[in-house]
Amino acid sequence: MQELEKLRKELQLYLSGSEIKAVVKACDLAKNAHEGQTRHTGEPYITHPLSVALILAEMRMDPQTIMAAILHDVIEDTPIEKSDLVKEFGQEVADLVDGVTKLTQMEFESRALAQAENFRKMMMAMAKDIRVILVKIADRLHNMRTIQSVPLEKRRRISRETLEIFAPIANRLGMHAFRIEFEDLGFAALYPMRYRIMKAALSKAIGSRHEIIQLIDHEIRDRLKKAGIPIRSLIGREKHLYSIYRKMLEKHLSFSEVMDVYGFRVIVNKLDTCYRVLGVLHNLYKPLTQRFKDYIAIPKANGYQSLHTVLFGPYGVPIEVQIRTEEMNRTAEYGISAHWLYKSNKSPYSEAEMRTKEWLKDVLEMHHSSRNSLEFIENVKIDLFPDEVYVFTPKGSIMELPAGATPIDFAYAIHSDIGNTCVAAKLDRKLSPLSTALTNGQQVEIVTSPNARPNPAWLNFVVTGKARSKIRHFLKKQHREESISLGQRLIEKSLQNLGLNFTDIPEAHVQSVLSASGLESMQRLYEEVGLGNRTALLAAKQLAHFKENVETHPPSDQTPKPIAIRGTEGIAVSYARCCRPIPGDPITGFIEAGRGLVVHIESCPMLDTHRHSPERLIPLRWEDKIHGDFPVDLLIDIFNRRGSLASLASVISEAESNIELINAEEHADQYFSARMTLTTRNRQHLAKILRNVRKNPNVIRVTRIKPYNRKPGGPPRHVP
Repeated sequence: MQELEKLRKELQLYLSGSEIKAVVKACDLAKNAHEGQTRHTGEPYITHPLSVALILAEMRMDPQTIMAAILHDVIEDTPIEKSDLVKEFGQEVADLVDGVTKLTQMEFESRALAQAENFRKMMMAMAKDIRVILVKIADRLHNMRTIQSVPLEKRRRISRETLEIFAPIANRLGMHAFRIEFEDLGFAALYPMRYRIMKAALSKAIGSRHEIIQLIDHEIRDRLKKAGIPIRSLIGREKHLYSIYRKMLEKHLSFSEVMDVYGFRVIVNKLDTCYRVLGVLHNLYKPLTQRFKDYIAIPKANGYQSLHTVLFGPYGVPIEVQIRTEEMNRTAEYGISAHWLYKSNKSPYSEAEMRTKEWLKDVLEMHHSSRNSLEFIENVKIDLFPDEVYVFTPKGSIMELPAGATPIDFAYAIHSDIGNTCVAAKLDRKLSPLSTALTNGQQVEIVTSPNARPNPAWLNFVVTGKARSKIRHFLKKQHREESISLGQRLIEKSLQNLGLNFTDIPEAHVQSVLSASGLESMQRLYEEVGLGNRTALLAAKQLAHFKENVETHPPSDQTPKPIAIRGTEGIAVSYARCCRPIPGDPITGFIEAGRGLVVHIESCPMLDTHRHSPERLIPLRWEDKIHGDFPVDLLIDIFNRRGSLASLASVISEAESNIELINAEEHADQYFSARMTLTTRNRQHLAKILRNVRKNPNVIRVTRIKPYNRKPGGPPRHVP
């Protein structure tokens, strides 16, 4: 077989005879197992795993990886099981094959969920052994090379998945050559018409650029020779089609504008020679200083190292030049696979491998924090951004983050506890908003507080998958804990109103109630009640009926006592926007499914719509000591004079309040009305704010907006 002979010749270049014999044994087993199976091309199926193994052999992978590539489909497509592979080839090879194998034996609700779960399984196996993803990348590469024989719908799905997942993963691992081929093959299969048009345009453009490329090449070689600097190679870099297409889309450029840039790569023998070449080129052509990047001193997250500079060349044409050593070039082309030295366990890890292991550690954390496979794959996709920003810690350490990262991303990159307790950030020693996008070279300092908690609003601007998954995980955990606490308080209060304590109820009856409700513990019952999915009164009555003669009504001398609201309950307790209750207002609660307890002012008209569910209405009162700020709506009529709004804002600030929202509407030349949402601690604090506002000479009238005497959906009435 032609594929087997090619593989054997490649293996003979770096493996021993006994190792090649083991690989041939795997070939024999795979050939027999796949007997009678064919590909879409009509070829025997065995040609595919042998071609995958050849790709890995060209990367000089170890014999276990080669055998895993040959056997990677036998568990999925043949009767052979993992235990058979363990017996024949050992645990290491069997684990590699199992890591690549899809989850074909499980039923999923949708194709998207199935794909996400397969991806999650692959990433977890990859975290244990990086060779899993190398086999998978080689497998996908051969599939893409032969994709034209696949039916159209499947071809488009596979191509889209390749562009969205496998190309970014190859890039994250520094495997530039694989990323380029993935992108161009995926582009050709997904958009065949655009691909053909752009390929023809590129061929034409290269022909017209030939003379100027030769001129630049000659001038660079001549100047380096005069400076006595030896170089290994100087090559003109051609942009690949997908990068041209993507740049045209993202920057709204024409094809000619993208092709105006000329690219060259200089390969030298030693690191210090890179900087000497840079100096010579900056003397030959004027550099564009803002476009210089030193990825040698600060490598990219995938281990990529090179000097990048942009020069003004002959006739004013821009020239992009990359300067690197041969080792750096190998890393740039093949990434971590270039560092897969067929070595003993005592050999030190390369920098690329260490960076990859750090990334995989973050992937594992994302997996533990994600609710399901779809959320996990979303977080990993977010984390596969190719561009980085480099910032410094206060101690001078360098942190690598995706472009657009914020101080919150930085905090979670240091440690989850730093992110969870973050309250402020200093950028270059100046306080800055937590949503600020970081830029290269900034020093970032995170200010924490032991009582701080993640804000759900952070999800609107964080960009790293780790930060996003950790915030969601914390909020989910916090929501559950607070729902359990609230549910417990509601049930205990309902039992007291029935004249009982929880300790009066036999454990056997509690378990029977839980079993009948389909719940595994009282914690789950508390959570269901706290979330509003079950009513506390009904749950209390079920618990109370452990004897026929038990009193299930409050004693005649006892009236239901309201639950005290502290103001610090968190997510499980929220305050209605329709009436904006503040401490001091008479209040009532309503249990809403999925939201928990929503606090309203007693006279809020919105409660009228809930009177048909009295079991969900909860009497409430404020605790004596309330903490926190509460929003309140004011309507202020003010003279339309220069600086009147500024003076009003100053008065409100002096009253220790903050303006959260303001909407102004002009009524006449003399005055306008401003509707403001302010923060206040309680009714006494609100009274102080109103007094200060009324003293302002520009203010005509100020009222608190309440829903009293208002029909649901009707306009608010202004109450002084």
